[in-house]
Amino acid sequence: MADTIGGPRHEEFSTYVAARGPALLRMAQGITGNRSDAEDLLQAALIKTFFAWDRIANPKARDGYVRRAMVNTQISEWRRQRLTVHPTDDIPEQRVDDPTWKSDLADVVHRAVDRLPERQRTTVLLRYYEDLTEAQIADRMGVTIGTVKSTLSRAVAKLRLDADLTIERTTS
Repeated sequence: MADTIGGPRHEEFSTYVAARGPALLRMAQGITGNRSDAEDLLQAALIKTFFAWDRIANPKARDGYVRRAMVNTQISEWRRQRLTVHPTDDIPEQRVDDPTWKSDLADVVHRAVDRLPERQRTTVLLRYYEDLTEAQIADRMGVTIGTVKSTLSRAVAKLRLDADLTIERTTS
């Protein structure tokens, strides 16, 4: 029997999206390169996931399912766009933004985070990339919330003093 709107399946899915949405949106932004397209991509992937929700037996596999749906949807979009491009002898005048600053900044931040000690790096990744709460991080790492807070504070202080990030902030 089909589940009705507002049923347990809908509630479980809504809870999942509320909890994991920000992290999934960041992944979608990594795939698409901008927030607007990322929101569209994530929405399309979540619709596909909702229809397959009952078939995803393991709750730990949900993120993987959504990620795979995003990748497949984006690949399909690239293929559709490729079909709409037609070669011509005349090249139209276009203003082209240089998007390399985004990847340069991401690279600088990635290298700065990699230079952090392992515990600080793990804490930063769980907090700001996986979007976990301090309590969730403490539980996952087997430490107190106070330890998580102080570790994050020290890590952010180190990142603020990182020479590469300082140069990047002054040049952008």
